[in-house]
Amino acid sequence: MKLDRRVIDELTVMPGAAASLAERSTAETKHGWLGPLGRAHAKEVAEADLETFKRELERVQELLYANATWAVLIVLQGLDAAGKDGTIKHVLAGINPQGCEVTSFKQPSAQELRHDYLWRAARALPERGRIGIFNRSYYEEVLVCRVHPELLDAERVPGLVRPDHSTWQTRYEDINAFERHLERSGTKVIKLFLHVSKDTQRQRLLERLDDREKRWKFSLADLAERAHFDEYRQAYEEAITATSTAWAPWYVVPADHKFALRALVGGILVDVVDDLGLQVPSVSDEQAAALERARESLSSE
Repeated sequence: MKLDRRVIDELTVMPGAAASLAERSTAETKHGWLGPLGRAHAKEVAEADLETFKRELERVQELLYANATWAVLIVLQGLDAAGKDGTIKHVLAGINPQGCEVTSFKQPSAQELRHDYLWRAARALPERGRIGIFNRSYYEEVLVCRVHPELLDAERVPGLVRPDHSTWQTRYEDINAFERHLERSGTKVIKLFLHVSKDTQRQRLLERLDDREKRWKFSLADLAERAHFDEYRQAYEEAITATSTAWAPWYVVPADHKFALRALVGGILVDVVDDLGLQVPSVSDEQAAALERARESLSSE
């Protein structure tokens, strides 16, 4: 089973086109793959589809590992409370943890600041045959640093006195070149922006405060960053528009309804990895003969 192609095309930011985040729904897709969201069965459909996609991910992960020709890098971006952690937990719960690694990118360390901003991401790239998940990523350099340009002072980039339009354009170019290099070298980059509304973000932050078991997830920094919601939305608009390419397009996924978000992400991942065309590795005549001898040896014990 695969997600309806019309839905995937709708979520894709076509190369050269504007992201148009203000025009994209945070709650639903135009193609009603779930039926009306206000009805109970919509959640049931999404959860059933997600289980199917998870089984498909298990299958393609095994092929990925067996072939060891491609690596898959999943880049998850979104504003606070967009659902990044939950997406990792629920969508990728079925895959073999031995073939997967999650990297969360926080504030750069002193060592990381002594390197270019792509360095720490390059160190965490998955090996061929494995899946890597970036919870936030190198895109923070054109998002957080765009909203808080004073953070660039710690990077000590030669010649960078005050960031301007050209600063971000240069970084978009670097990111596009980096991702093109990855694609050419056998790493498939899948970029997902979890598109959450300001009201839904508020509700989820309140839930963290109201639920004692979730309070640990709340940070006062979340509230401070919420004050910059519109600035972040604009930074995402420009970054996604500039870096959605033929080799690494962006998918803008409605995130207001978690059950729909998770099913959509699962469907996108299955679609992209399946398109790699991975097959069960074949064996040579010599290998087949050796395997037959091994079978005979085991059978005769």
